[in-house]
Formats: sequence, C-alpha cells, structure tokens
Amino acid sequence: MSAIFRALRACATMAALALGAATPAAFAQAYPTKPIRIVVPFPAGGSTDAVARLVGTRLYDAWGQTVVVDNKPGAGGIIGNDAVAKAAPDGYTLLLGITALVQAPSLYARLPYDVSKDLTGVAQIALSQDLFVVHPGVPAATLKEFVALAKASPGRYSVGSYGNGTSSHIHAEMLKQQAGIELVHVPYKGGAPQLTDLLAGQIQSAFLDVANARAQLASGKFKVLAVSGERRSKLAPDAPTFTELGYKDFEPYGFFGLFVPAGTPGEIVSKLSSELTRIVRSPDVAARIEELGLQPSGLGAAEFAPLLVRDREMWKRTIQAGQVRIE
Repeated sequence: MSAIFRALRACATMAALALGAATPAAFAQAYPTKPIRIVVPFPAGGSTDAVARLVGTRLYDAWGQTVVVDNKPGAGGIIGNDAVAKAAPDGYTLLLGITALVQAPSLYARLPYDVSKDLTGVAQIALSQDLFVVHPGVPAATLKEFVALAKASPGRYSVGSYGNGTSSHIHAEMLKQQAGIELVHVPYKGGAPQLTDLLAGQIQSAFLDVANARAQLASGKFKVLAVSGERRSKLAPDAPTFTELGYKDFEPYGFFGLFVPAGTPGEIVSKLSSELTRIVRSPDVAARIEELGLQPSGLGAAEFAPLLVRDREMWKRTIQAGQVRIE
C-alpha cells in the first residue's frame, strides 16, 4: 500500500508542477475574460480622452470584451495615475498616460507613486509636438528675428503656456535659457484659453500643442516659427525643428501611451502590446489619430521602455536648469 501511495503522491506532484508551469501561458491565452478599464487622468473631451476611446473601441472589436473609459481628472493627472499604480496587476486596469508622467518626478517634491517602479509601459500610441508661434503683429518671420527682438527689449514680450509645469512651460524655459532672452511667462488652464488670448493679441508668443492649434494653422492668425520633436510637423512642414536651428533637448515628443501596474504578468503585457501596436498601425486608426492632430506611433513595450528612460532624463535636466517647480 505504501508503494501505491508513494506512486500516487509522485503523480500528483508531477501534475501540480505541470499545471503550475502551464498557468501563465494559459492565463494569457484566456485573457481577457472580463471588462477592461482604461483610466484617463484628465476630463472627458480632450485629446487623451479621444485616444483612449479610440483604442478602447478597437480592443472591443478585437477581443469582444467590454472596455470602459474611466476619467479620473485632478492634480495634473496624478490622481488617475496613482489609481492605476495601486490597482491589481492583472491586466484589467490600464492607464492612458501622457508625457507628464515622466516630467512629474522632477516637478513635484513628492508623488504618491514611483513612475519607474509602479507602472509598466505597454505601448506608445501617438506623439504630439509643441509649435512655437507668434502673433501676426510681432515683426518677426523667423525664430532668429524673434530672438533679436526679445534681446533688444527684455521683458517686453510674453510667452503663453497651456499650464504651469506642462511641456509648453518647460519649452518656454528652454528657449529663454538657450537663447538668452527674457520673456514674461503667462500660464493658462488649458490650450483653449491660451489660443484665444494669442489670437486676440493678449500674448505675443506661445508654445501651442499642435492638436489644439491644428484648426487655425491655415488661418494666418499666427506664425509658426519652430516646432519641437525630432522631425518637422506634417501640419506645419515649413517650420524648422528647434534642433535644426541649433537648440538642444527639444527632441522628445509629447506621447500618449498605455501603461499597466508593475507586476502585471509578462504574458499579458506582451498580448496587450502586440494587439495595441497592430491596432495603431492599421490604416484607419492611424488616419483617425492624424485627424486629432497627432502622429500615430505603434511602438511596443520593448521599444517604449528605453524611450521613457531617455525622455525622463532629458526633461529632468531642463526642469532643473530652469528651476521649474510645482508645489
């Protein structure tokens, strides 16, 4: 009998080991088996919300599982980011994060989460650029001419941003530092009021998000003198990049990416990454992203990870040099 029990116990052990080894792959193959939630850390109606809903719809089409977009605005995105960082790492809670994720650690004295440890990038969905523009009344047709005007009259010209601590604010500080000019920074609560005041001549220059500016690009109501990013914008092809003009660290794009809580099984991260890159690279989705004034990306987790590290360090240098802080 003891021999029989030993044989049975050995078989049970082998079966358990085999089941355990197969569990992650089987789990990923079955995923998803319930609704997926995409947290958007900003109000409904903006570019981040639009990208999340586009991706959510296509995930539903692919997998037949409900995808809910959950807007959790507040504190510059920190509330929504924190909700995902602390969520169960099971692949059912995603974050539609933007560039502010990698800027925030250098802007705030403390955060309730650690971006590099608590969140994992799954896919880069889209890219955005800032346009440096001036009102038509400013007698400058190039960035060089504008810098000359600003140097001749320190403090006379203003530069608007779409918020304290945003990419546009940081870009304004970069321009001031590298060009050696004094501009009066005017922060707004979003791109809409910023654009309204620029068109009215209340501010002389601004760093506009291309998605907010796209509807007015052909109006002649402002002049685009330069753009951030590694390449010129398709929407403003005649405007040179800051890099072309000899400025440094303007290369990082603004990004829209999907993240999951750290610790999410690698098989699920891989499955999400593969599906999201396929979705973004499909012609109809890429065209829709371009209609939003953005550039489709479609980088997977392996390619996205090193870019997050690079961008975080580049933003950190600029933020520290400009002494930009948010309390």
